[in-house]
Amino acid sequence: MLLIDISKYKKILKLIVIILVLVIGFYSIHAIFKIIYPIYYEDLILRYAKKYDLDPYLITAIIRTESKFDEKAKSHREAKGLMQIAPITGNWASKELKIDKYDETFLFIPEINIMMGCWYLNRLRSEFDGNLELMLAAYNGGSGNVNKWLKDIRYSKDGETLEDIPFPETKNYVKKVKRSYKIYKILYTK
Repeated sequence: MLLIDISKYKKILKLIVIILVLVIGFYSIHAIFKIIYPIYYEDLILRYAKKYDLDPYLITAIIRTESKFDEKAKSHREAKGLMQIAPITGNWASKELKIDKYDETFLFIPEINIMMGCWYLNRLRSEFDGNLELMLAAYNGGSGNVNKWLKDIRYSKDGETLEDIPFPETKNYVKKVKRSYKIYKILYTK
């Protein structure tokens, strides 16, 4: 019978246990974060992100920030649906996208809402030369406001980037979306 002196292997066993605890802990945290940062409507997000050449994680971050994936969400400013499309934007988008017999209730239909939100974000990308911060500020605060801020030296030194966003809601919105966007990319990028 072979007797093994366990004392020789204590350090190795401790190291193995520590590694196992860390690996299990990492996967548990990862799973918890996926519960906090879920992806719903993935097929629609992927379809319209691809159609408008947008990052699906950005669209997911916007939806999470705007509505927390509640297709029936309605803001105090009457923006509706997953991506919180304002009625005026919905009317404009419905004409551009040739949606027959458009009605504001269409904004509660996930496919139409995501399609319009991606279309609009694509327009903002063109208007603001792909500058993510300006796109997000315009999505929330309006492109007219962003263009005014870019011309105002209190908010923009170079006329191309914003040093400050004077609307607290919009400033906070941009931070939230950018944070969620980073987290989605970390959690779901394979």
